[in-house]
Amino acid sequence: MLNHGLGSWPARRARMTPSKIAVRFRDRSLSYAELDDRVTRVADGLRRLGVRFGDRVAYLGPNRPEYLECLFAAGMLGAIFVPVNARLTAAEIDYVLADSGASVLVYTGEHGDTVARTTTARDLRLVVVDGAEGSARGYEELLDSTPTVGGHEAVGLDDVCLIMYTSGSTGRPKGAMLTHGNLTWNCVNVLVESELTNDEVTLVVAPLFHAAALGMSCLPTLLKGGTVVLQETFDPGAVLEAIERDRVTGMFGVPTMFNALAAHPRWPSADLSSIRTLSCGGAPVPTETIRRYLDRGLSFVQGYGMTEAAPGVTILDREHAETKIGSAGVPSFFTDVRVVDGNGEEVEPGQRGEVVVSGPNVMRGYWGKPEETSRAVRDGWFRSGDVATVDDDGYLYLVDRIKDVIISGGENIYPAEVENELYGYGGIDVCAVIGVPDEKWGEVGKAVIVPSEGAELVVDEIVAYLRERLASYKVPRHFQFVDSLPTTGSGKLLKGRIRELYG
Repeated sequence: MLNHGLGSWPARRARMTPSKIAVRFRDRSLSYAELDDRVTRVADGLRRLGVRFGDRVAYLGPNRPEYLECLFAAGMLGAIFVPVNARLTAAEIDYVLADSGASVLVYTGEHGDTVARTTTARDLRLVVVDGAEGSARGYEELLDSTPTVGGHEAVGLDDVCLIMYTSGSTGRPKGAMLTHGNLTWNCVNVLVESELTNDEVTLVVAPLFHAAALGMSCLPTLLKGGTVVLQETFDPGAVLEAIERDRVTGMFGVPTMFNALAAHPRWPSADLSSIRTLSCGGAPVPTETIRRYLDRGLSFVQGYGMTEAAPGVTILDREHAETKIGSAGVPSFFTDVRVVDGNGEEVEPGQRGEVVVSGPNVMRGYWGKPEETSRAVRDGWFRSGDVATVDDDGYLYLVDRIKDVIISGGENIYPAEVENELYGYGGIDVCAVIGVPDEKWGEVGKAVIVPSEGAELVVDEIVAYLRERLASYKVPRHFQFVDSLPTTGSGKLLKGRIRELYG
């Protein structure tokens, strides 16, 4: 008997629309029947590797059909899928694999050198896509069997489906436990808000190891029975070609991506007539970008979300893209959102407060971190750490971020994580990482450093040190050396004042 979690989706769709194309990648196409067959074979292969209910299966690589196959196959077994950010360094990947307790790592060939430099991966059962190397067996070996009929684990909506890592304000990544129900209810919200149909052709070029690409475009399309077109990396020219070739109807991206598309030489002549929905998140869409798309007869569905909410929280529809410029929209249909003061009471319109979220799409908690979970979720409400106001019409406006997160091209950069690495370099008395405006990325990091007495710091050497330990987008683009930084009486850095002085 098939389960009722995400693992059953390909099989149910295969019964409803077996010959419909589910996934396109490069020159390959998989029907729903073919996807179901491959998912079942991968599940059998993982079982032969010893994967059981609750075990963690990690995937390291770009957007490919194998990502979805492993996600659904894990769901069939009641196992937990762990998508690993492909932009992380070997040290960062080591932490994710160790913290999640993954027993199997599936990775694509281009990450072989990175995997070889990790410590944790050596003790895992390794599976490499596109061939075999060293102790890793080939991915296609997992499919080398006759699919098992029945015998899959019964999985409920409250069971954990995946652990998605998001860096915390303490500088250490935290794994948000998203259940099958969290992901399903988020999809229902999207279907209610975006009016997806079963003839959708959704281009997925934003990385699937982020919650937005998976939850806001890929899974809702597959649930509805549409077609997902996967691209491994974002290239503006390739995106415009795919829109024309595949008659793409929808796409999710961050403002940086949409700016790059509009700046491409082919933009004025590209055939975009198939597009129905452009969804944007990660940061507010600049007014100028909105106008450039309106000139082409296109508009955005914007939203605000977080990994912990799988990820949708609020939605700003196309009709209000101009009249409510700067707003994050109103709460998603099955999600409750409040803006509260320090006592947990809702603030009046126009007053600032913290955004708190509740609903069936909100995570169970952080993997292996009960204390952090209890601090983040209180009485069923997730504390976002974001400061916002609400207008008289109920539209949310984000005005600050308690956690000081920097959003650069849709990627979250947590200053504490970068600051920890800077202190490890040595010769630094005090430092603070802040976000500063950037024309291309929206925001980039800037390190403001007080050198230790007698230390001679060289920016290029600091950058080289950080690049060995952090993903490139986390490394500050700007550095400034100062004599002192403002602090409170207890010695805590005044980040707001530092932004005023050096931002």
